[in-house]
Amino acid sequence: MGDDKQSNTVQMPLFPLENREADGLVSDVKLPANASLDHAIGAFEKHMQARGFTTNTQQAFRLDLQLLSDYLGPITTINEIGTATLNAFLKWMETGRGVPCSPKTLERRITTLKVFFGWMAQEGFLPRDVAAPLIHRAVSAPLPDTLSPEKIEALMQATEQLRQGTGKSAPDARPQLLLMLILNTGIKKSECMAIHMNHLDLANPDQPAVWIRYKNVRRRHKERRLSLPVTWPTILDEYLGQYPTQQLLFPWTARNLEYVLTGVAEMAGVSRVTFEILRWTCAVQDYIDGMDHNALRRKLGLSKISWYEVENRLELLSRLQAGLSRARHA
Repeated sequence: MGDDKQSNTVQMPLFPLENREADGLVSDVKLPANASLDHAIGAFEKHMQARGFTTNTQQAFRLDLQLLSDYLGPITTINEIGTATLNAFLKWMETGRGVPCSPKTLERRITTLKVFFGWMAQEGFLPRDVAAPLIHRAVSAPLPDTLSPEKIEALMQATEQLRQGTGKSAPDARPQLLLMLILNTGIKKSECMAIHMNHLDLANPDQPAVWIRYKNVRRRHKERRLSLPVTWPTILDEYLGQYPTQQLLFPWTARNLEYVLTGVAEMAGVSRVTFEILRWTCAVQDYIDGMDHNALRRKLGLSKISWYEVENRLELLSRLQAGLSRARHA
């Protein structure tokens, strides 16, 4: 799951600089409203390179926008293009081009249009985002697994038993520290593995937090500060007494921590627990709780491109969870 907002109580501040420059949305590109479509596409390509879009994403977007240019003509100016024009283009893609266009490909091309015209509107090149009204077509793809409140409770009880020590086993705070971290922040496995001790912000006991940092300069715009439960530092102290570490918070391989989660799942009678399942569980809960969608996107470290698909999935998952909850209490 592949960036933005604020609140004092809900995982905020998530971004060190709350402005468009910090989010990398402002560029030095100047584009008049009567610029040709091809000129605008060229400017957008520079924007993608500056923002560190993956090579595959750049190639896909370039292809999609070239098709739009072929359809409208390269000298078409950007202020001549409206929502009706874009809908006509999509209809041509589906039935008039004479080349098969799968639902997944069409979905991606809608995303391309939303990103491209959304960027021009944000930059002030266009007075409004003409792609905003475009409707994403539902593409049938398996929904990710998430944990029910009952399963979360069972997992927490299992980690508490491990924390206190069971039978001949010594107390082990690591499982609970890890589980609470992912369930409350929704960070990726790679982000978890990269946390250093100096990334923890525990100066205020009532507002503990962790900074998610990146070595890659092109990903610095994704750095963010995420709130932690007030009880987490206490568990951290116990953990450090058991596993002294001076640098990385978790000085093991990712595979080792996956084994930790698997062990907790078995103990709790839960079929499967992974970093990805915990990440989606966190995201769905925040979505259900009404977190601002832009704030949730930033919390998860997602670009606006990735968010289009993730937001749709979160909506479906939240409805599914609400239905299951009603069924359990019926």
